[in-house]
Amino acid sequence: MSITIALAGNPNCGKTTLFNDITGSKQHVGNWPGVTVDKKEGIYRKNRQVTILDLPGTYSLSPYSAEEIIARDYIVKEKPDAVINIVDGTSIERNLYLTLQIIETRIPLVIAVNMMDEVEAKGDVINCNKLSEIFGVPVIPIVARSGKGIKELMDAAIEIANAKKKPNYLDIFDDNISGAVERIAETLEDPKEEDRIWKAIKLVEGDSIVTDSLPENKKAFVAEMIKTAEKSADGDTEAKIADLRYKYITNTVKKAVKKGALDHAETKSDKLDRILTNRILAIPIFAAVMYLLFSFTFSENFLMIEGLPSPGIWLAGLVEAGWGTLTGWVESALVSLGASDWAFSLVIDGIMEGIGAVAGFLPLVLVMFLMLSFLEDSGYMARVAFVMDRLFRHLGLSGKSFIPLLMGFGCSVPALMASRTLDSDKDRRITMMITPFMSCGAKLPIYAMFAATLFADSNKTLIVFSIYMLGLVVAILSALILSKFVIKGETSSFIMELPQYRIPTGKSILIHGWEKVKGFAIKAGTIIFASTVLIWFLSSFNFNGMTDMENSFLAYIGNSFKVIFAPLGFADWRASVGVVTGWIAKENIVATFGQLFANIEDEAVLEAVMAGEEALPAIKDVFTTVTAFSYMAFNLLCMPCFAAVGAIKREMGSWKWTLRAVGFQMLVAYIVALLINVIGNLIF
Repeated sequence: MSITIALAGNPNCGKTTLFNDITGSKQHVGNWPGVTVDKKEGIYRKNRQVTILDLPGTYSLSPYSAEEIIARDYIVKEKPDAVINIVDGTSIERNLYLTLQIIETRIPLVIAVNMMDEVEAKGDVINCNKLSEIFGVPVIPIVARSGKGIKELMDAAIEIANAKKKPNYLDIFDDNISGAVERIAETLEDPKEEDRIWKAIKLVEGDSIVTDSLPENKKAFVAEMIKTAEKSADGDTEAKIADLRYKYITNTVKKAVKKGALDHAETKSDKLDRILTNRILAIPIFAAVMYLLFSFTFSENFLMIEGLPSPGIWLAGLVEAGWGTLTGWVESALVSLGASDWAFSLVIDGIMEGIGAVAGFLPLVLVMFLMLSFLEDSGYMARVAFVMDRLFRHLGLSGKSFIPLLMGFGCSVPALMASRTLDSDKDRRITMMITPFMSCGAKLPIYAMFAATLFADSNKTLIVFSIYMLGLVVAILSALILSKFVIKGETSSFIMELPQYRIPTGKSILIHGWEKVKGFAIKAGTIIFASTVLIWFLSSFNFNGMTDMENSFLAYIGNSFKVIFAPLGFADWRASVGVVTGWIAKENIVATFGQLFANIEDEAVLEAVMAGEEALPAIKDVFTTVTAFSYMAFNLLCMPCFAAVGAIKREMGSWKWTLRAVGFQMLVAYIVALLINVIGNLIF
């Protein structure tokens, strides 16, 4: 018989790490809150009849945030066969609050006390048998990162699910509250006793969702019972219930947990935080860290050692050389087979040039995301969000908005989805409008292409770093303008637990890097492949048949609207076409340029390009350093890819706000690129 097991727990308790281990899935694991913004589904690797759901991290089952509502609705309405409640053993008191609320639902439950290695390092001892006796459910110690205890956990969860064994009723509340709960439960019409009791507790708490669903003929009686409960609650039953739960947790911890001598000692995380979250030093340190990250990816003189390329540049050189060799073999094969001119052009000028232009930058994407994954998993990025709260307060946003922005350095689609965790409509809308200003991984090949071609004599690391920082600065200024003049409302509060610093596992980092490279490879084999064939056709034909590129369909299309981009410094039709193809997928700009600028008569230059000696030298005929930076800025800030626009529509909920967001992004992109072109040409 198939069974369903849900994973529930506080943010950053190790749920997604556990999910990946037991299902073999490759969800991103971040050492900061907000990584899982929707429930994810997988199959237990050792039993195909067991379905596992990873719910968003939540501190409670009260309807205060999107994460809490998603987790609560699934547990209460869908009723999985069992819930595995992952508890961070290093913060057991706080984590057990959610545990008590899950027990109140009477869903079969197993408690997994995670991070037992860190518990032992602190000198603490958690008596899991005692906790099991108190709660009436299995309590299994585990270390999710290493897999320790996970088999025992899953065996217990499957056994509990099959036996349908429910947790004990716990004696938590005082007589007034317990009496009100019992009398309200008796009047409710739910067929199951546990559903009636859970709803009765929520009604006494003043839960808005349950209260709104109450039939009219029950409301007067429930209101009277709540007054009875308030006799011992000073008029605030919600606060009283929370206080009673915490008192129960405190007594439980006294019985089952022995604190070590190191419990109150200053930790390494505390010492690091004195520097990394310092009011004055935090932002300069963040800028320096990001610069080092770009240096690790783009520098040709890594660690300022002449002739020592960074890992990113070194790997990119290998891929470019390999692709050049492969192209040479394909070219020779086509010649020996007597391929026609159009077939030769399609394969070499279209497919090999287009996909090769993107493939050459895959190593840079890999190295960049390995470094970003390290920063996220270490816990540092959570500190950056905390530090940015001070700045974002002045912009009318909370620091929580910085989390989707940071995710935007990876991909705009999950970053836009993460905005649903924000508490106010104002914060969500502004954050979604500025998140595409972050340099997602798909934009990285554009910067790398121009850096290799037009900024060969400059500090490439500084060029790429500056364009990333430009996106962040424009996002901040845009948020200020939108908050002050366009989208007004209350700024939501920002409360976030700062996780302990941890050395990320190699497995986690490699999974993250592989997922990003795999995403690029899939795009190269599908969207970009189809685009290169289409671009080749449009650039090689007109109504009279095969022709030169300057008289092609594509040239006609590009020339028809290049006047729009002339003030920005790139009036060439090929540049205009690049902007448009970039809306399908930003990597398409590189694939487009790979075809349009490398499709030249000079065989010696073409051979140099294929050998990776210098990327697309013909670009120098169209762009200067100023107009190249303007072009990068425009594509950084303009409408994102269609997939991201679709995500904006889903999260905004209407085409009206989606079009407003896209219109705002296009306007900002045009103004910034125009300023760069005008001011840059005055200076340089």
